[in-house]
Amino acid sequence: MIVTRKALSRRSVLRGLGVSLALPALDSMTPAFAAPAVRPVRLAFLYHPVGMIMDRWTPAAKGEGFAFTPTMKPLEAFRENITILTGLAQVQGRALGDGPGDHAREGATWLTGVHPKRSETDIGCGISADQMAARELGKSTELASLEIALEAPGLAGACDQNYSCAYTNTVSWKTPTTPLPMEPSPRAVFERLFGDGATDPASRSRRREEQRGLLDYVAGGIDRLQTKLGPGDRNKLSEYLDAIRDIERRIQKAERNSAEAKLPKLAKPDGTPDAFEDHAKLMVDLQAIAYQSGMTRVITFMLGRAGSNRPYRSIGISDGHHSLTHHMNDPEKIDKVAKIDAHLVKTFAYYLEKMKSTPDGDGNLLDNLIVCYGSSLGDANIHTHHDLPIALVAGTRLFAGNRHLVYPGETPLNNLFLNMFDKAGVPCPGFGDSTGRLAGLA
Repeated sequence: MIVTRKALSRRSVLRGLGVSLALPALDSMTPAFAAPAVRPVRLAFLYHPVGMIMDRWTPAAKGEGFAFTPTMKPLEAFRENITILTGLAQVQGRALGDGPGDHAREGATWLTGVHPKRSETDIGCGISADQMAARELGKSTELASLEIALEAPGLAGACDQNYSCAYTNTVSWKTPTTPLPMEPSPRAVFERLFGDGATDPASRSRRREEQRGLLDYVAGGIDRLQTKLGPGDRNKLSEYLDAIRDIERRIQKAERNSAEAKLPKLAKPDGTPDAFEDHAKLMVDLQAIAYQSGMTRVITFMLGRAGSNRPYRSIGISDGHHSLTHHMNDPEKIDKVAKIDAHLVKTFAYYLEKMKSTPDGDGNLLDNLIVCYGSSLGDANIHTHHDLPIALVAGTRLFAGNRHLVYPGETPLNNLFLNMFDKAGVPCPGFGDSTGRLAGLA
């Protein structure tokens, strides 16, 4: 028997009229009789703002088979992928002589472990873990990293006790003096991934009015490609294209709703759903496409700004999040904060379910993903930067799950990032205030 099948390039893209569409992993990308390719490891950093009610988060028992606490309950379906890490700290978030400003330091230190410079204009921090990874993993992707948010940035100038708003608006730092903006607009994220032939606002507006989707621009290439694929690959490609089409439809719907709203004094981010839940799901779905298409291997996702004071009216809470965290041991306020914590963790559960249900080679995206979820505040009522709420979630080939590991107090959170770097193939002997890899994490 003579086998003549020619493998499709793993970097294949469809192009047309200023847009490009990367392809998901297909069987046709593996030469005949070749062993299945090991999918690349991706890294994700999901930021939970303003700490947590820690006794509603922390499991009572150490080791395997721990009971899921009320805040953590939405994650129970992912038990085999989850390790809860207790005892980690970002001590550089403390005042260290600078006085108040813990929420600015909360954002600045979460992925850096470096004490920020207290200034509104002369800012300085440290390179963040996501950008350290992006330097290496971005060598093989079109985008080195994506920085995504669910809350628009605060005003310029000072946002917290003479600290620049840069410290609260982002957790990603490309260099010690270069904070990276977090993108809250689904349309902007979509266009960064797939491009757009229009470069000026008027042309972009005309394209949206025509309601032509990305797939319309590359339709000819799709048709030609499908004739070369086997039945299994055609199904994979069809599911991938359906997901992109659905995201476009939701963005266009959000844009129409914004355009039709009679709110002349209220500026809304273009194409951003009004409801937190709809916005979050759309942004999660975009991230899944970004990973599946191989556009990037590093994504940072802020569920809220550092010190966020967003109300969550959909779950019956009209008070601001940050305001409630200064509860002064009022049981009613504590219950409200815990309810917000659980709601954000439920959003994280949707993220994990999306990754698990999205094909990636012979498995799914969660199989090849390492996620750090958490905050740089523990108890926000008294602004503690130790005993942080941190969860590591990963494919079981990367890290064993179903564990609650407890470390000595003041163990640097940056030690965890070294473990993550090792699994992803990012060379890094030390980072920020790290003192070594976390023991027992394999």
